[in-house]
Amino acid sequence: MLTLAERAVCPPMAPALVCLLLAVAGWPAAGVAQTEGPVGTLVVAHGGGPDWNAQVVRVAEMVETGAPVEVSFLMGPGAGERPFQVAAARLVEAGAQRIVVVPLLVSSHSGHFEQVRYLVGETDSLSAEMRRHLAMGGIERPEGAVPLLLAGGMDDAPEIARALSDRALALAAAPAEQALFVVGHGPNSAERWAAWMRNMRVLADSVRAWSGFRDVKVGLVRDDAPEAVREEAVRQVRDVIVLQYGLTGRPVVVVPLLVAQGRITAEKLPADLAGLPIVYSGEALLAHPQVARWIESRVRETVLALGR
Repeated sequence: MLTLAERAVCPPMAPALVCLLLAVAGWPAAGVAQTEGPVGTLVVAHGGGPDWNAQVVRVAEMVETGAPVEVSFLMGPGAGERPFQVAAARLVEAGAQRIVVVPLLVSSHSGHFEQVRYLVGETDSLSAEMRRHLAMGGIERPEGAVPLLLAGGMDDAPEIARALSDRALALAAAPAEQALFVVGHGPNSAERWAAWMRNMRVLADSVRAWSGFRDVKVGLVRDDAPEAVREEAVRQVRDVIVLQYGLTGRPVVVVPLLVAQGRITAEKLPADLAGLPIVYSGEALLAHPQVARWIESRVRETVLALGR
């Protein structure tokens, strides 16, 4: 029989084994074991304007690992204000003997994730464009730093499914009779698009279990792709939403799978979805507390993967 704590993290209708595995994995998060000295956490985000960046800082302040947490940005004014190498140095000064780098990215299959891999020393092959972006922000690999351990992106993490469920339920009048569409930014290449979609389909299954929506679908607008590719991606998203409306006869709840609110949530997506029978607020993942729990989980998983 599951304990109260185990049932608390279990999605409705999920098998008991799933609930037990979630509990064993430590969700909700517990402090990270510090058996070999403090483990610092470096949260790396894409970066945007001041409001966008403030949402990242806010969720980082919610993180509880028992050790220092720092934030850095890959682009925009935040990159110069909080460069990766300086954030790593601050963690070392605070006593960290290892640093887990957590990319605050929707997917591990992106150019920005490759930038983070480069910064932690996992790869030396980085495109000229991605190198140029780092140089523009004054971002460099840390010199003489403690070991840097790279965690994965959000991908299909259960904490992210829980956050999406909460966002969707806040907009739903009768979820059991309504459909939900989760829409993301997406990559340009077909290979990375396929990898994003594999993870998003897992998220859809988890969200359906958590939220009880009659139907849950996912899609990507491929925002940075060439115009014709993006146009077709948006058309596919619109077609699915129309089908969902036909299935339920109720407005479709649309929730963005995006890190923070910004121009895409406030301008681009509303324009893409104009005229459709939807309920949409544009509220993104930050600063939902489950994102902080996800960061804690990634730190814990990364440390445990070392067998220490």
